[in-house]
Amino acid sequence: MSLTDRFLRYVTMDTQSDHTSQTVPSTPGQQVLAARLMEELADLSIPCTCKEGVVYAHLKATDPDAGPAAGFLAHMDTAEELTGAGVKPRIIKAYDGSPIVLNDRYSMSPAEFPALSLVTGDDLIVTDGMTLLGGDDKAGVAVIMQALEEIRHEPHRELYIAFTPDEEIGRGTDHFDLAQFPAVWAWTVDGDAVNQVDWETFNAARADLQIQGLAIHPGEAKDRMINAVQIAADIAASFPADQMPAATEGRQGFWHLTDLSGTVEQARASWIIRDHDTGAFENRKAFVQDLVADWEKKYPGCLQLTVTDQYLNMARFMPESADGTCPAVREAESAMKKLGLTPVSIPVRGGTDGAMLSARGLFTPNLGTGSWNHHGRYEFASVQKMETMKEIVKELMKGRDL
Repeated sequence: MSLTDRFLRYVTMDTQSDHTSQTVPSTPGQQVLAARLMEELADLSIPCTCKEGVVYAHLKATDPDAGPAAGFLAHMDTAEELTGAGVKPRIIKAYDGSPIVLNDRYSMSPAEFPALSLVTGDDLIVTDGMTLLGGDDKAGVAVIMQALEEIRHEPHRELYIAFTPDEEIGRGTDHFDLAQFPAVWAWTVDGDAVNQVDWETFNAARADLQIQGLAIHPGEAKDRMINAVQIAADIAASFPADQMPAATEGRQGFWHLTDLSGTVEQARASWIIRDHDTGAFENRKAFVQDLVADWEKKYPGCLQLTVTDQYLNMARFMPESADGTCPAVREAESAMKKLGLTPVSIPVRGGTDGAMLSARGLFTPNLGTGSWNHHGRYEFASVQKMETMKEIVKELMKGRDL
C-alpha cells in the first residue's frame, strides 16, 4: 500500500471527537480506525495492543548502536469545527497555483491561503468543500504507518509507536500508559510544514460557564425574569475584541468563544484560553473568573464557572544535553538537513499530545505532516510533502548518524 492509499483510506473514516461525550474514546469512529491500524500492524508482524483507546506498537532494534529508544505519535481523531463524515477526497495532479474550486460555493487560492504557494507543482489532496479532510492528523498516522512498513527491512533503533484518541478535545493522553511506551524521547507528527520542529506551545485552559435563569412571560417579566442566554451573550461581549484568535498571531495569546447556546431558563458558554507566557496565561484565567464573579453579584446563585487546565507550554520541560542542545530537537533538525531542508522552529499556536507528555517527563516536540489549513473545509495535503515527511521519520527511526 502506498502512503497516498493509506491516507485516502483513513480520511474516509469518520473519527471526529466530541467534547460532550464521557466515553473513551469519545466517539465510536475512532475505535474503527484503531481496529484498522491494529490489523495493518499485525499484517506487518509488528506487535501491538489497544488500551483505553490508545494503539501502542513496538518494533525491536535491529541496529544496537543506532541510539536510544525513540517514539512516534499521531492522533486518530479530527476536529469538532466541521464534520468528518462523508469525506470525499480528490487529487489535483501537478497543482499550477491557480484557484481551486471545491464546489459551486467554495474555492481557495494562494492569495487567501498562502500555504498553497508552498506546494506549486505538487499533487494535492483536497475535499469537496463540505467536510474537513482530516490531514490533522491522519496524514501523521499515514506517514508513521508507511515509515514502519518500510523501515522493517532496514537497520533501525528501538521504536515505540502510539496512535491516540481525542487529541482535538484535549484528552489525547488522559489514559496514556508510559509503561507501554518506554522511549527516551519522542516526536508527534502533527504539524504542517515538513521542515518544522516545534518545541514551544501554548499554555491552555478551558472555561465552561453554566447559567440558571428564570423564565417568566415577557409581559410580566419586569424585575423578575432572569434571561440566561442574554446573560451569556453579554458576558461573551465583555471580552476584548482585539484579543481573540482572528486578531492575534505569533506569541499573542487569546480567549476564544467556542460555544454559546441556551434559552431564557438555561444557557451555557465555553471559551478556550491560550498564551505562551505563563504569567499572561494565569492573568487570562483570572480575567474570566473576575468577570463571572462580577455578574454573580448581580445574579447570585445563577452562575457556575469551571476553569480547567488542559496542557502547558512544552518549552518548560525541554531537556538539554552537555552541549546545551536538546537531543530530540537536534536529531529532528539533522534528519531534515539530510534531506536538503532548512529546519525552522516556531511557537505553535495550539498544542499537541506532546505538550502533555513532556509535562509527564517524556519530552515530545512536534513535526510536520505535509498537510495544511486544518480544522476546516479548505484543508489540503501534498502527496510529495507527505512523502518527504515519511523520509524524515525514517531517518529518525534509523537514528545512528543523527
